[in-house]
Amino acid sequence: MSSSNSRSESGATPTADAKVSVVVIAYDDAGLVGEAVASALAQGPVVAEVIAVDDASCDGTGRVLDELAAAHPRLRVVHRTENSGGCGTPRNDGIAAATSPYVLFLDSDDVLAPGAAEALVRAAEEHRAPVTVGSCVRRELPEGRDVPWMPGLHVPGEVIERPADRPELVRDTLCVNKLYERAFLEKHAIRFPDGRFVYEDFVFTARVLAAAPRIAVIGDLVYVWHVRRRAARVSISLDRADVGNWRSRVEAHTIAARVLAEASPELGRACRVKFLDYDLRMYLREIGTDPLYQAAWWDLTRAYVAGFDPADLDAAPARARWTARVLLAAETPPADLERLTRLAAEPARLPPPYATGPAGEPVWSEALPVPLDGLDALPAAELPLAVDAEPAGRGVVRIRVRDLYGRLAAAGPRTVELSFPPRAGGDPVRVRPVELVPAADGDGWSAEVPFRLAALAAEGRRRGLRGLQAWDVRVGVRCADGSCPLTSLRPLGGLLRRRALPSSRYGVLLAQPYRTAAGALALRLAPGAGGALTFVRNRLDRARTRRSR
Repeated sequence: MSSSNSRSESGATPTADAKVSVVVIAYDDAGLVGEAVASALAQGPVVAEVIAVDDASCDGTGRVLDELAAAHPRLRVVHRTENSGGCGTPRNDGIAAATSPYVLFLDSDDVLAPGAAEALVRAAEEHRAPVTVGSCVRRELPEGRDVPWMPGLHVPGEVIERPADRPELVRDTLCVNKLYERAFLEKHAIRFPDGRFVYEDFVFTARVLAAAPRIAVIGDLVYVWHVRRRAARVSISLDRADVGNWRSRVEAHTIAARVLAEASPELGRACRVKFLDYDLRMYLREIGTDPLYQAAWWDLTRAYVAGFDPADLDAAPARARWTARVLLAAETPPADLERLTRLAAEPARLPPPYATGPAGEPVWSEALPVPLDGLDALPAAELPLAVDAEPAGRGVVRIRVRDLYGRLAAAGPRTVELSFPPRAGGDPVRVRPVELVPAADGDGWSAEVPFRLAALAAEGRRRGLRGLQAWDVRVGVRCADGSCPLTSLRPLGGLLRRRALPSSRYGVLLAQPYRTAAGALALRLAPGAGGALTFVRNRLDRARTRRSR
């Protein structure tokens, strides 16, 4: 694919320490690209040049970049005369324009963390590593909540001689949290897919791993990925309104898995297992209620997974394996599809009924007797428990913990403890444990647990949460064997009713329990007049966003 470019360049003599070219890609992002460029220039003298590629924007992005280039000698602007339709081509243009030994990638609506380039270069040179990786967070805006990307996958200070030694690295498909040696990219002719190719970083990352570079890992935060769910134009990864997004993801994954399998059977298998355990479950829990979308999604996914080797399914974690086998066993979305979405949730839940096969073995359902193999070997802390909650009087909820084929009974459940993690991030607020007793009907255990929303709102205020507070609700089941499975609550009865509670502290407390997309209980609390105003404003914003899409 040819690309016709024009360049406006401001030259600067690089210093001996200048070793990185930062490639910033932009399309119709005039309001945000300046912040991205500023974060790259602020990396200091280690950055020799910032190459901003304007993908034929229509909103003045190119003009903004030219004005910045006039003021900052290290900034060069590449103007594409035709829009490429994707992110791969402008990144390839940036690689072609780069002159430094190392390359970093940055999107126009994100930022590099302070000191990222210097920390990455230091590790790359110390370990002679063609690829160096740092940590990344997804920052939910406007709330500012940071969600770590793939926590625990990388070990700070680790040097990986061959990706095949750590096949789980295929789970990190980002290209933006890594520093690449430009000579390594040139030697192996590694580029992004051109044109309108969604999830181009899947393929690029697969090509990088297939080339078997030494990889150095640092513990520093290097990339802040901004997530704007209420934006009028959401990012590609969030635009899941039709099945086309999922089709693009499957196509990219197909290519990536093939590239990796040709280089290493271990990497190929790890890539397919990652699809089952991550991509499939993520989209399944957001499958929604539109029967046309569900049918198209099911057909597409089932056809793809049918091409996997049985050993790929065997290698997947239990809940991903069960999900894939139910998918293959049902030609159309099953009547209990919602139950499957709950198994795909985080944390996983497997609601009843609990069917058994001819020999008493656990199976998915009587209609689909797919074996739930490996359930007996799951640690108690990993059991996908189902826990229901319903009102039991003012300030109290009744909790019902279901057994799971006798596995929980064997662990010896003793108490339950509610906790409320703030959705903006931070430590959860915990409620004192309450003893479990056998349910009156013999089906599991129950307890009546305090549900003091005014006290929760007060703790939120004490922690600095202003305006509208958002909380998840979790329940831990502490067992005699020392395990403590943690799961979410399924709201029943009138638990989801919005309430205006009198409060001596705030005058009034607006409380809105709600069900998340994964079917779990969560809370919005608006203490006082300021909180109520924020609550109303947020509802109006969400309504406007829905109408604009």
